Amino acid sequence: MRRRHFHEDEAEINITPMLDVVFIMLIFFIVTTSFVKETGVSVNRPQASTAQKVEKGNILIAIKDNGQIWINKREVDIRAVRAVVEKMHAENPEGSAVIIADKGSRTGDLVTVMDQIKAAKVEKISIAATKTE
Repeated sequence: MRRRHFHEDEAEINITPMLDVVFIMLIFFIVTTSFVKETGVSVNRPQASTAQKVEKGNILIAIKDNGQIWINKREVDIRAVRAVVEKMHAENPEGSAVIIADKGSRTGDLVTVMDQIKAAKVEKISIAATKTE
């Protein structure tokens, strides 16, 4: 008597649809992620009862209490503020500048930075403060 051998096809798992789903989810998360701009240093902001939230501030400038000025996570010399702000303003001409000055920073540094921003032809300048309750 002859034995019959049945050749069963080995079962394979098709992972192409799973890769498609993962790729689409990756694209979704990249597109929906909000990108937060930071100055690169933490600053102790002063408090003000009339503080308002500004939604669009694409140029963030931090002034520390020791006189350091930070833009885009790097320290900038006070004489180079205008050039950096002009470059950033050219990338987004309708944006505004937000100065985040430390509570203990000198007023002279704040005024100099504001003067450099105005010289860079930025129309909207705000000073960040923490709203008091």
